[in-house]
Amino acid sequence: MNTTINAVKFKASAELEKFINEKIAKLDRLIDNATKCEVTLKVDKPESDNNKVAEISMSLPGQTLFVSKQANSFEEAVSGCIDTMKGQIDKYKNR
Repeated sequence: MNTTINAVKFKASAELEKFINEKIAKLDRLIDNATKCEVTLKVDKPESDNNKVAEISMSLPGQTLFVSKQANSFEEAVSGCIDTMKGQIDKYKNR
């Protein structure tokens, strides 16, 4: 699966990109026909708490799965997205 990481208005650190790629690899093992995965990271209202937003869009044959989570850190937001995406993948596989 082809994975793209987009950081809006900032540069994601190498550690963050590595963390995201490891998490996406776990999703890739759950479903074998995913063609691409796009991760978008952005900061919503920089002066506030709980302002890191992660969005994951995964393209599958005939459908695109999408998840968005907001948290205090990008790692928390990505982990939340991964957990939700696992549920969506299970639903997709069982239909």
